Amino acid sequence: MSQKQKSPPAISHRIFANYYERVSQGTAEKSYMEPLRKEMVGQAKGLVLEVGAGNGLNFAFYDPEHVERVEAIEPDSAMLGYARRRVTTAPVPVTLTQASVEQLPFADTYFDTAVCTLVFCSVHDPLRGLQEILRVLKPVGQLLMVEHVRAQGHVTAFAQDLLTPFTRLFAGNCHWNRRTEQIVHEAGFQGVEFERRVPVGGLLPIVMLQARRQDQLANYESFNLKTPS
Repeated sequence: MSQKQKSPPAISHRIFANYYERVSQGTAEKSYMEPLRKEMVGQAKGLVLEVGAGNGLNFAFYDPEHVERVEAIEPDSAMLGYARRRVTTAPVPVTLTQASVEQLPFADTYFDTAVCTLVFCSVHDPLRGLQEILRVLKPVGQLLMVEHVRAQGHVTAFAQDLLTPFTRLFAGNCHWNRRTEQIVHEAGFQGVEFERRVPVGGLLPIVMLQARRQDQLANYESFNLKTPS
């Protein structure tokens, strides 16, 4: 980065964190979100950065045969309290750090995989955050995301626009109308692939997204050009 930017301050949404922890024990998490977490987190490999670990719901799904360890960041101190409880039962080593994605405390090209689940709806500067993830990923590092995004239907998207001022205020800065998959492209990721999964009602469509810091084919061609004949 050409100049040091001020990181967003540490935060604590205690009421929302308590509510989220209670909801995490409910049917919606178990029947809908948990399978999505398993599907995406299970693809992580090597040294993993988990962005916005929240209350630590992903920790149980890392595969110890493929994951060396996880560096998890979370800016909200109230969420960190819940996440620390789940570190003790994680199948892989997990280190928790209070930090924001907009200014990651890690070196360039450090991680093999970055994992984000239901995070970028609440990030203050999502483009800067994704650029930071791009910076700390290795050249063929992989980004794995499960995010709720802006609806495609005009009526539903309009409803999201109406509700977003309230969700930002009462749900930890959550934006129901954010075009996260578009911002991934803008940040410079390559090979972006995503699948929309729309739950009943369609108000919070989910995107399952995978992308890489550098296109694998381009990396392979670059390697061949540098390899002596």
